Amino acid sequence: MNKMVTIPQAEYDRLREAAEDLADLRAFDGAKAALAAGEDELVPADYAKRLIAGESPLRVWRELRGLSQVKLGAVSGVNRVQIADIEAGRGKGSVETVRKLGEALGVMVDDLI
Repeated sequence: MNKMVTIPQAEYDRLREAAEDLADLRAFDGAKAALAAGEDELVPADYAKRLIAGESPLRVWRELRGLSQVKLGAVSGVNRVQIADIEAGRGKGSVETVRKLGEALGVMVDDLI
């Protein structure tokens, strides 16, 4: 048998808001745990704005990591010209190329496309 409880609307609204706040806090705690475990990272606002504005993700991540195209090429095994072409939008690179670049930059493939 289901029991019914009647409460004032204001009390119901307060309880719903408290439940939403608790869910937000749990999500925030999960994000903090991922940061602490090294599973995620904070991206400085300037770099995040560049990504949001549509700038080449490869260029943004490369510059965030402090790498030149030459150095990224050496670390990833991808030709510098191909890196320049991807950054300029003249090419996309194969899945394998993007995987190598992501691995060298410490980001997922999805972060580069």
